This record gives sequence, structure tokens and C-alpha cells, in this order.
Amino acid sequence: MTKKEDHIALFIDCDNISHRSIEGIINELSKYGVVNIRQAYGNWTKSNLKNWEDKLLEFAIKPIQQFDYSKNKNATDILMTIDAIDLLHTKDIDAFAFATSDSDFTPVVMRVQAEGIKVFGFGEKKTPKPFMAACSQFIFTEKLMATSANVAVEEEDTQDVEVSKEPVRKSGKEMKQDTWLVNVLRNAVEQTMDEYGWANLSEVGSYINKATSFSPINYGYKKLSNLIKEIDLFDLAYDEVSKQISIRDKRWKH
Repeated sequence: MTKKEDHIALFIDCDNISHRSIEGIINELSKYGVVNIRQAYGNWTKSNLKNWEDKLLEFAIKPIQQFDYSKNKNATDILMTIDAIDLLHTKDIDAFAFATSDSDFTPVVMRVQAEGIKVFGFGEKKTPKPFMAACSQFIFTEKLMATSANVAVEEEDTQDVEVSKEPVRKSGKEMKQDTWLVNVLRNAVEQTMDEYGWANLSEVGSYINKATSFSPINYGYKKLSNLIKEIDLFDLAYDEVSKQISIRDKRWKH
């Protein structure tokens, strides 16, 4: 029997996300299922969203208009939240994705998670930690955009200025200095290892995905296995028969 592909609903806060990141977001989500609901929110009468127009057509994204009823209130956030909750109860959705750098969406992410539904988050590095932590997996949009120093930057789109300076990937030395990352990896191995200290890498990855919002992409690596090799904190063993990789903390003592 063919496995049913997951259906994913993508909500885009165009006021807080760059149009340059959408291709990377769609490509990343396509690894997990079909992004059959794609909705972009904003006040489309404003010139600052003009760069989004071609992207909406290119990626078949439905624009949702929301006028600014008050200067001090973000009506877009409210409408996006309402639509997400409505969809939660009316459609057969396997996963939600929120593209925003706004922490106001933290409650709705937690609400969706409470239903046992996975939530992917995408946002810039300025995104508040509560929102990142609430997501099943969170990926920095800077990592999904071009990193060339020659990338042109439109005057009206200043939020993309830092993209050209973003390093391609973190070195092993840099990652070893990331206390949070090291703790995440070592804890995952500890929780999944056998009596000899070895842990199946796929089980380690599964544990990390369930327990944190970690993604190797944020460190410049497409696969967890490549990051593990580079950080050099674990011994690796490859089983030719099962084609599985096992890892063990180099600090582990017999």
C-alpha cells in the first residue's frame, strides 16, 4: 500500500518575512508532504509588499487582504490566527507551517501542537525565542536564501541586507561553542543509546525533532549526519547490512 502523503497548510505573514525566502520554504516543506494550502497575509494596497506579487503567482499562493484598521493593532496577525484555528477544526491537515518573525503567533502554534499536529516555523534570526521553541522545527530564512555577496538588495526591502553576509555553514569549532546545540545532541544520544553507548542516528534525529525545534539547516547542513561528522563529538559506525549509522559520545566510558 502506498503511504499517504501528508497535507501541509502554510500561512505567510508577509509583513514579517522576505519574499526571497519563499522558494526555500516551499522546497523544505515539500520534503515532508504536499503544501496544498498556501495563504499569504498582508495589506496588498501597500507598496512594501509589491515584491511579493510575482512570488504569489509563481508558487500558487493565495493572497489574503487585510486592511490596517488601527495603527497600533496588527489586524493581519489576528486574521491569520483565526484562519489557522478554523482550518484546524475543518480540514484534514497533517502539519501546519507559519512563516513569520513575530512572536504573537506563539499561542496559535501551541494550540495546534496541543492537537498533536506538527508545526514548522520559518523566520529571521531576530525571531523571539518563545516562538522558535514552540515550533516542532524552526528554520532561519537566512539559511534558505542566497548567500552570495553579489545579491542585489532593493531599497525598499532592507530586511534582506544581512543575507549576503550569512556564512554558508558553521565549522565544527563554532558548533562546539554552541552550548545549546551540544546539549541537544548529547541528550538525544543519551536517551536513545543501547547498553554499549551506541545510538541509531535516525532514532537520535527523531528524538530531537520531537523534543526541540532544532534543524541542521540553521547551521548550514542539509543532513543531521553531516553536522554530526563536522562537530566531531561522536564516534560513528556504519552497518553495511542495515545501511544504518550509529553514533556514540566520545566521552562515553565502558
